[in-house]
Amino acid sequence: MSGDAAVSMCDLEFGGGKDKGPSMGTRCHGFWYERLVQPCLVEMLGSALFIFIGCLSVIENGPETGLLQPALAHGLALGLVIATLGNISGGHFNPAVSLAAVLVGGLHLTLLLPYCISQLCGGLIGAALAKAVSPEERFWNASGAAFVTVQEPGQVAGAVVAELVLTTLLVLAVCMGAINEKTQGPLAPFSIGLAVTVDILAGGAVSGACMNPARAFGPAVMAGHWTFHWIYWLGPLLASLLVGALVRFFIGDGKIRLILTGR
Repeated sequence: MSGDAAVSMCDLEFGGGKDKGPSMGTRCHGFWYERLVQPCLVEMLGSALFIFIGCLSVIENGPETGLLQPALAHGLALGLVIATLGNISGGHFNPAVSLAAVLVGGLHLTLLLPYCISQLCGGLIGAALAKAVSPEERFWNASGAAFVTVQEPGQVAGAVVAELVLTTLLVLAVCMGAINEKTQGPLAPFSIGLAVTVDILAGGAVSGACMNPARAFGPAVMAGHWTFHWIYWLGPLLASLLVGALVRFFIGDGKIRLILTGR
């Protein structure tokens, strides 16, 4: 391939019509870093920070505070990392959110798997850090912040439905507050964090209010607790499909909605 042809193809792919940078190689490398590598690194970093705070709030939680401490810690931490890092990657930090973002057109399909892998790695890092800084007795008393709310088969159906509904609220806050142009606004990080806080306060005693497979995965690995772990994948991912359908067919703006677009 000739040099001119390479420049032309690179410019076409990157959305530019002219050579604006010092060299084709520099621009190509910068593009791939900012469009793929940097967002994945940010998703891993944000997930690690969020899950570290979340796990530590559970491990160090006292009986007198109940669900309030983990609810506030999870919600505030998520809102903070979204406000800080969201402009780089979209601020998902949750495979269920990334799946919904793909379904409503807020994330390219080719980034879904790299994002999910980054988030799961971040979950492992966050849970490992929480284990490292916690007293051993407290860590194991809290099962390493793994989800142990569901103890018997009779609780499974209620837990799955709870995860579905709770995650629907969270994912709706993301899709409508940060992706849908008609409803997006600067308060999206606050709204998303508040959704997590409300969900934990409401559903923590039913399912644990996970809403995030990465949040379930990291502590499960660190504590070796896999009982009913699949609930925390099935419920959130079903919620992503539900929200994707709602936004695409009914409540999304004209650019997102697939039917009755008025065009």
